[in-house]
Amino acid sequence: MSGSSLDGLDLALCTFEHTGDRWAFTIDDARTADYPDAFRERLKTVMHGSALDLARLHRELGDRIGAACCDFLAGRNVDVIGSHGHTVFHRPEEGLTTQIGCGARIAATTGITTVCDFRTTDVALGGQGAPLVPLGEKLLFPGHRAFLNIGGICNIALHHDDQVLGYDVCIGNQALNFLAEEGGEAYDEGGALARSGQVHEELLERLNALPFHHQPPPRSLGREWFEEAVLSLIADFAIPLPDRLRTVVEHIAQRVGEALRGTSGPTLVTGGGALNTFLMERIAAYAHVDVPGREVVDYKEALIFALLGVLRLRGEPTTLASVTGARRESVGGALYAAN
Repeated sequence: MSGSSLDGLDLALCTFEHTGDRWAFTIDDARTADYPDAFRERLKTVMHGSALDLARLHRELGDRIGAACCDFLAGRNVDVIGSHGHTVFHRPEEGLTTQIGCGARIAATTGITTVCDFRTTDVALGGQGAPLVPLGEKLLFPGHRAFLNIGGICNIALHHDDQVLGYDVCIGNQALNFLAEEGGEAYDEGGALARSGQVHEELLERLNALPFHHQPPPRSLGREWFEEAVLSLIADFAIPLPDRLRTVVEHIAQRVGEALRGTSGPTLVTGGGALNTFLMERIAAYAHVDVPGREVVDYKEALIFALLGVLRLRGEPTTLASVTGARRESVGGALYAAN
């Protein structure tokens, strides 16, 4: 899993057991492979480059994922690699979504059957292609009814008896990390700098008023939206940096709190943002939250894309149409056999 916050490549070695209609799992090993600064910058800016730049990065990320898998596995046998890849373009309203990280090269490098490109079939069926994680939550975490993931983007899933609803709520670490980098840090550890600031009411109102926040689900976001709608607002140097960080934290907390209003029981919170102490304090002011152990916090999405790879091998649906808005559920993912 390579997320929009550009933290690195998350790898999880998982074992699944299926009995009746229940799935059980273990995360046997996990690590994050950091991206070199120059490579991270290429991932961040490739959407503004040429088609050839994109094709080369697609190839190189596939090679990088394959090499990281070989190093991580160290000879251990697995049935399938489920690779989300890295999202560059996500415009479901135009019928397109693009995740790079060539699956053919992953399979060629590792000698392991690889499933990738999980979102395209759902988009072809009129869906958002995202979020896909709610299906894995439904199968692997039946004890919770509400889920929040705070990565580059914040998304939720609400599990009702008759359907599952899931959608992107608002910006997340994309904005927080962008502001931290302005202050010379990769991220605002524990939210310390944000805690020292004051809410800028006008900026908060402008963030909350963005049209996306008032669209009904299904809805999803890509980095394009951050650059087109959010960046110019939070890059206002007339507002002190700590105040901008504090305001973005409050914006996230308010939007998430609104999305979770009326839910019963605690919301399971995962993703890098769950480690931001101040952000979690502010979200807890609006909603009942539950942060699991560090392994699930850090690797839940990698775990679930491993499961989606297994479901693809079994010929079972990898999407929930009630979440994505597609015409029907589908068996998504391009499969590259190990030969």
